[in-house]
Amino acid sequence: MRVAIRLSPGSKATRVGGRYGDTDPPVLVVRVTAPAVEGRANDAAVRALARAFAVPLADVRIVSGHSARTKLVEIEGGEVADLRNLLDA
Repeated sequence: MRVAIRLSPGSKATRVGGRYGDTDPPVLVVRVTAPAVEGRANDAAVRALARAFAVPLADVRIVSGHSARTKLVEIEGGEVADLRNLLDA
């Protein structure tokens, strides 16, 4: 499944949940403590998404938007029901 995310690096805590804006398809908010330096925030986002969707780390990859806050992420084996729950969180 492909999911649009809005990454917020340098947050107080790592958290996956909530909706950014009111676009369709929805954009999932991902907050990470890692700074946006040398790909650290992207790596932290991939780890957070793997935990949130209960999939192996290798099953999550950033498809586009590597240097942007809004990214498209591929999650192999991710469940649509999990996505809906995270968007509503």
